[in-house]
Amino acid sequence: MAIDLSYPPEVQRLADRTRGFVRDRVLPIEDAHDGDITAAGGDALRKDLQHAAREAGVFAPHAPTEYGGHGLGMVNRAPIFEEAGYSLFGPTALNIAAPDEGNVHMLAHIADPEQKQQFLAPLARGEVRSAFAMTEPAPGAGSDPSALTTRAVRAEGGWRINGHKWFITGADGAGFFIIMARTSGEPGDRGGATMFLAPAETPGIRVGRHIDTLDRSMLGGHCEVFFDDVLVPDSAVLGAVDRGFEYAQVRLGPARMTHVMRWLGAARRGHDVAVARVAERRGFGSRLGDLGMIQQMIADNEIDIAATRALLTRACWELDLGEPAANATSIAKTYAAEAIFRIIDRSMQMCGGLGVSADLPLARLSREVRPFRIYDGPSEVHRWAIAKRAVSAARRAQQDMK
Repeated sequence: MAIDLSYPPEVQRLADRTRGFVRDRVLPIEDAHDGDITAAGGDALRKDLQHAAREAGVFAPHAPTEYGGHGLGMVNRAPIFEEAGYSLFGPTALNIAAPDEGNVHMLAHIADPEQKQQFLAPLARGEVRSAFAMTEPAPGAGSDPSALTTRAVRAEGGWRINGHKWFITGADGAGFFIIMARTSGEPGDRGGATMFLAPAETPGIRVGRHIDTLDRSMLGGHCEVFFDDVLVPDSAVLGAVDRGFEYAQVRLGPARMTHVMRWLGAARRGHDVAVARVAERRGFGSRLGDLGMIQQMIADNEIDIAATRALLTRACWELDLGEPAANATSIAKTYAAEAIFRIIDRSMQMCGGLGVSADLPLARLSREVRPFRIYDGPSEVHRWAIAKRAVSAARRAQQDMK
């Protein structure tokens, strides 16, 4: 079977345009504000950058064409998302930042026509932001979604939702929420969750404090959100009742891979900065780039970049085939989250004191990529899932041999 790892010409052209747009228009703003998107202008900056991205023809590469996007599949998104991620603000400019990008993907696959018109269309066009409300304080849903405690019960005219969420990315200023709530069963049960769509102004929705985290490049923070007797109509149900965990997989696998794409762009920038530095910096009688220990770090970065791309491509290929790709996405996410941090860390080390200063972008890149080993499933949880699947496959093989 022939394997073609090239991209269609139109995808390569879009990647090239994205590269130029991000480096010329977006990077200078990031550098001027140390990667802090709120300090750089927040939503006003987002609107300005997204307007510029539309004019450059690079806006919304993932969104369906009927909503103004390019309609690219997972494999073809990778080079564009990577180029966007070269700047911490690039994904916001292209409207492919988390959580909006993942919500666009899920709504395109699950929402009914009325929901698409009300929620997907304005989100894809960048008219509003959104938030995906699943994670809860202990003992609620976190790395184990089945611990979900937020409850939705039948009420006259619809559903009444009560619960407390936190680490809800983009909640401050979101136009609407996708709320994961339990509609049957008890915490710990594998099923019984339902997704609900609710405009942010719905009575009973309250955005609380921003949880102060390492990263500064995501609009709307990572917030506590309270749902107190939130009444939503039956039309607010996204998909079908009690199938929320199943639908979450439509979002989570692809969203993990688009995280990889974006952060790989950031890692490449760190690597480029370090290589440019050691190629010219002299010490110990030669250029640093000619010294063996520096060369080993450069080579290890190149290997991590290439391996991340390869695992990402495999997982995206499976997703484009319509497969669950649970194992491939877990492998790619776990490897990438750790490799990307290694790349930035080595780059800082190669640059010495400058590497930990604000004179170079490396310190802020390290700040931004470190949480990826926790977001979208900690590495340890993915390793557990990978091992569990391997053991189950071995047991099935043993049974088949009997």
